[in-house]
Amino acid sequence: MEKSAEKTPSKKWYTLVPMAIFIIVAIIFAINFDITKMNDFLQMNEGTGIFICLAVYLLLGVTLIPSEPVTLMVLAWKGPYIALLLAVIGNTLAAIVEMLIAGKIGDLSDFEKKKENLPFHLGKLPMNSPVFLLLARMLPGFGPKFVSVASGVFHVPIFTYLWTTLTANIIGAVLVVFGGYGLINLIK
Repeated sequence: MEKSAEKTPSKKWYTLVPMAIFIIVAIIFAINFDITKMNDFLQMNEGTGIFICLAVYLLLGVTLIPSEPVTLMVLAWKGPYIALLLAVIGNTLAAIVEMLIAGKIGDLSDFEKKKENLPFHLGKLPMNSPVFLLLARMLPGFGPKFVSVASGVFHVPIFTYLWTTLTANIIGAVLVVFGGYGLINLIK
């Protein structure tokens, strides 16, 4: 007997329900997120603070709330090198989660059949091009989110996606951390 390439309705639910729960938790977290309370919590819980920060990067990654305030808070809390490391790791993990969620949504919606009919020739974007992935990720505001979602839906190879994401995240984290560090030292 030949297995069908399409998912059965019950297998779609096993994929859709955990994704929906994660997204709902992330949205609830984002709505209630308070940087001051988080800073106070980190000061009282030094040991688990790094793991909490990574979880915050993951949760904020699937929302429209930027993670730069968390990076600046970690900068004030632990200094530039730990802030740089956490920003790169946290934002890269968040980008991978975004890509995986978008890939599952693309599979569930049979995106491959529909991509030729997208407006503005979006179906013809060079999503497998590392140059395109790097440049599009540099667009302010929606660039990183667009690249993550589109890469998942278009099934960009994970290695290409990972190294371009890591490169862009390192550059972005260096700018945010050392720019913030310079401002802190200027104010002192």
